[in-house]
Amino acid sequence: MSLLLLAIFAVLLALGAPVAICLGLSSAVVIVLHGLPVSVLAQRSLNALDSSPLLAVPLFIFAASLLNATGVTTHMFDLVRMIFGRIRGAVAQVSVFVSLIFSGVSGAALADIGALGAIQVEQMKKQGYREEFAAGLTVAAATIGPIFPPSIPIIIYASVANVSAVKLLIAGIVPALLLTAFLMLQVAIIAQLRGLPRDSIRPASGDVLRKFAISLPALLAPVLLIGGLISGYFGPTEVAGVTVAYAILIGIVVYRSLTVGKILSALRETTEATANILFVVATAALFAWVLTLDQVPMKASALLLSLTENPFLLLLLTNVLLLIVGMVLESIVAILIIAPIIAPALTAAGVDPLQLGIVFVLNLMIGLLTPPVGMSLYMISIITRMPIARVIAGVIPFFVPLLLSLLLVSAVPALSTWLPETLMK
Repeated sequence: MSLLLLAIFAVLLALGAPVAICLGLSSAVVIVLHGLPVSVLAQRSLNALDSSPLLAVPLFIFAASLLNATGVTTHMFDLVRMIFGRIRGAVAQVSVFVSLIFSGVSGAALADIGALGAIQVEQMKKQGYREEFAAGLTVAAATIGPIFPPSIPIIIYASVANVSAVKLLIAGIVPALLLTAFLMLQVAIIAQLRGLPRDSIRPASGDVLRKFAISLPALLAPVLLIGGLISGYFGPTEVAGVTVAYAILIGIVVYRSLTVGKILSALRETTEATANILFVVATAALFAWVLTLDQVPMKASALLLSLTENPFLLLLLTNVLLLIVGMVLESIVAILIIAPIIAPALTAAGVDPLQLGIVFVLNLMIGLLTPPVGMSLYMISIITRMPIARVIAGVIPFFVPLLLSLLLVSAVPALSTWLPETLMK
């Protein structure tokens, strides 16, 4: 049954069918051929969507769209430029740091690239940076977004793997800061080797304070979100709703740039993005159910545990598997299909569920930078109108800090587990 399912899925994928269609149609064909009740198609799909954590997905997408519509990304970028401007490679460092700040409201790598990509690349080009370097750094820095809370992939992983979404979101804070530090260190090394320019911005006295005052309402959004999660006042769904309300409030009252037309445009973007994600969630749940029916998760668990019971070695094997999977499957699809199969085995072997969740998501975010299905590569290519080969050439140096971060998070469980265990006692 599972071999037929995978064969049909692979053929449809090779023919260029949308991933959700590949998942749903292959599952439907197998269910019909094996005489299973057709009602399972609707039942399993709807059950997958009947999840409170998933309510946070459209809300976080909406909040990011609203904040982007207010123009706060430009204010944040200018503020950080004023702070870092005197060091060599300053605009590149700013790109990384702003990605960290904006990740506190976006929840997705593609959202970061959509909101910041054009600004980041254009600013670096104006300072004389090579276009390949600018595009490569922009997509590498966008991997911070899905690790730092809020994170749509983490919320989806938590719902699939039956892990506390709040704890898993908090678990991503330290790894995201580590990833930011490694990317900034890589930029500093390249800046010295290539003689990257210092920023041309020269703020007058008081300009930094004025820009900080303008940016402060937007900078408080991540503080509000993370503070709500840590304090226990909000769950992922509630904090997403509060973030939307806060984005509307500052957009209308503080920045006075959020019009009815922009809100409607943000709603349209949110509806399209949410429909795509939830369609995949529904069909992937059906696909995973057929695999479970054929005992694939149990067989995979037995196979993994027969190779080794060492948690670190199992994580290394998982890293290799997920890096390969990330080349051919979109990240959310990979989470929905693979997490239910291998998470039980690794948890049984002693891998902490929080560490596993962060390793899982970080792997797949790196997969967004690898062809042939590297969505971040294609998005920055569209934004910059660069050939995809040039984008790939620009991102290659930044695999060093990305893979080093992945290795450390895999080797040191405390990087993922210490903060949630400390704060959630």
